Amino acid sequence: GKFIRNYVDTFAVFFKKKSILLILGFILLYRFGEAQLVKLASPFLLDPIDSGGLALTTSQVGFVYGTVGVIALSVGGILGGFAAAKKGLKFWIWWMLIAINIPNLVYVYLAFTQTTNFLLINAAVAVEQFGYGFGFTAFILYLIYISEGKFKTAHYAIATGFMALGMMLPGMISGWIQEHIGYQQFFIWVCISTIPAFIITKFISIDPEFGKKTSEDKS
Repeated sequence: GKFIRNYVDTFAVFFKKKSILLILGFILLYRFGEAQLVKLASPFLLDPIDSGGLALTTSQVGFVYGTVGVIALSVGGILGGFAAAKKGLKFWIWWMLIAINIPNLVYVYLAFTQTTNFLLINAAVAVEQFGYGFGFTAFILYLIYISEGKFKTAHYAIATGFMALGMMLPGMISGWIQEHIGYQQFFIWVCISTIPAFIITKFISIDPEFGKKTSEDKS
């Protein structure tokens, strides 16, 4: 009885939050472009030139993503954390939204040039992954922000469930889209897919102080 009641209450309170549809829309759309790109990035690097790819070897892709990409992602995430602590989520939300989405343009460049310059490919992936790391900070902070109040931990878990859904659903269709339009048009589509995130961010409300490191935190 009581457990079931608490369980139902947890969900009821979450879905009764002010502007819940806007909140869920933001969670589902923030990475709409990135969710599609991430599924096809490695196949694109591996696929032969005549299939529109860059024809890298498996070990080269491992280095690009497993070493260069991970370092760039980590640095972006760390800097994002420092930035948010300094000025708060509201100040950074637009910059972080830009950081997570605009660098997707490097894949448009790679798809159209099909460059064989390994250094250039590494640099392009590093830029995109750094932007993702930096921009993802705002996403996590927003999930924490909307989870505040009663059932904080449970609501954060629900929010991360929607976050996973926001990656899974676009990822499921990305391969099908690429097969029909090819890599060049696919990466253009990925960039177009970022537009809804910019539109919905205009309407979300955030406390200007949220995310800032207070004097108590510093001591």
